[in-house]
Amino acid sequence: MDFLSKVKGNIIDEIMGEKPFIHDDFMLTNDYARELYHESAEHMPIIDYHCHLDPKMIADNYQFKDLTEVWLGGDHYKWRALRGNGVPEEFITGARGSYEKFEKWAETIPYTMRNPLYHWTHLELARGFDIYDILKPSTARAIYDECTAKLQTEEYRGQALMRKFNVKVVCTTDDPADSLEYHRKIKENPFGTKVLPTWRPDKAMAIENPQMYSEYIKKLGWAAGMEIGTYQDLLDALRKRQDFFHDMGCRISDHGMDTFYAEDFEMDDIEKIFRNTLKGKRPSEQDVLKFKSAMYLDLGRMYHDKGWAQQFHIGPIRNNNTKMFNLIGPDTGFDAILDLPVAAAGHKFFDRLAVEDKLAKTILYNLNPKDTEVLMTMAYTFNDGSCPGKMQLGSGWWFLDQEDGMKKQMNALSSLGLLSRFVGMLTDSRSFLSYPRHEYFRRILCNLIGEDIQNGKLPKSEMEFMHQMVKDISYNNADRYFNF
Repeated sequence: MDFLSKVKGNIIDEIMGEKPFIHDDFMLTNDYARELYHESAEHMPIIDYHCHLDPKMIADNYQFKDLTEVWLGGDHYKWRALRGNGVPEEFITGARGSYEKFEKWAETIPYTMRNPLYHWTHLELARGFDIYDILKPSTARAIYDECTAKLQTEEYRGQALMRKFNVKVVCTTDDPADSLEYHRKIKENPFGTKVLPTWRPDKAMAIENPQMYSEYIKKLGWAAGMEIGTYQDLLDALRKRQDFFHDMGCRISDHGMDTFYAEDFEMDDIEKIFRNTLKGKRPSEQDVLKFKSAMYLDLGRMYHDKGWAQQFHIGPIRNNNTKMFNLIGPDTGFDAILDLPVAAAGHKFFDRLAVEDKLAKTILYNLNPKDTEVLMTMAYTFNDGSCPGKMQLGSGWWFLDQEDGMKKQMNALSSLGLLSRFVGMLTDSRSFLSYPRHEYFRRILCNLIGEDIQNGKLPKSEMEFMHQMVKDISYNNADRYFNF
């Protein structure tokens, strides 16, 4: 690899008269944006309060065998792009060799221009490996060899990568029945990044498949040290597990939902639905709606009582390609955006908790762009003055996790609420190399504010406040909000 290709910003500017693609002022188009980013955002630590990293890999300080494993393994964003570029599945999730798979990614990268993957790929090369060349077929071999060689060193093991990106807190995604053994191992052997569990109880209410549900309830009962035969038993078991998660540092719950659930129900009905499901009887569609409505309310009360925050990810339609689901399973790049209505049920759900004074701090994420302003106004309907930003719209998520989606989210938050109280970015990723997404977000944030200053929409005299605002959104707001 040419030495000059690794030299950043102004140095290479002076030597060659041009900047590399990823340079100090990447995506910063005016002096105010540059000042805000370099003086306030750039060096703030990272709180990654929602991700899908494997706790075992963190605890074991995992060493990746090559660039393909750390970069392409499990990354369905890249898999979708590869398929769209006509790459056969054998080079994506199949049995082809590591370099053969990477070569296909390098061939695909030029065709990802204007997709966020193009920016993320080159940011990750630059920040992760100090490589500033453009990835393409002609550079693939050299980039692969250099990155793979670095991954064999101690400085590029899992924990070291997290330190490299200045990550202070990471919240993984964990089922209530999980043992959290690897979180315990990390707690007993700290390495500088706090790794905490997040409570994700989706399986505890997935009664659509009675056989799978019964098996899960047995697993949950075993974890809680009790037999679960009634709905009340289920709640008691979940409370026991919540106590355990809380003791392990958990302060956040998370739910993946197609829409909100707020059906009217009687508790006798819920008890009957639960018992019948354990007996193997498939519930009706109405029974499913009632059961989930009851469970979300009971869980919401539990979160409030523990002082946790709750997150709701609304709007995916999953596993749509039956052929590929049968071949390679879930979470492999065949999910999409759902278009169910969310407003009426969402307001009814939160209103029920608010009437009881049981509404916890809440972050709402929409996958369908139509719901951005809907969820934004829903959140602010239930703010009660108990803390800044108690109810808020979360960062652009999944298919909206790109420049346009982030700008629309921040503009909606600004127009209909308080951008300055936003808890900021997360990775929502399974990759140890995804942390430059925080940098990407911060650059977009600073440029958005910088453009307003330059255009006279914000006063230059208030730069001190805007510097603090950028620091808060980058790190401080999340630190105060979650209080890990």
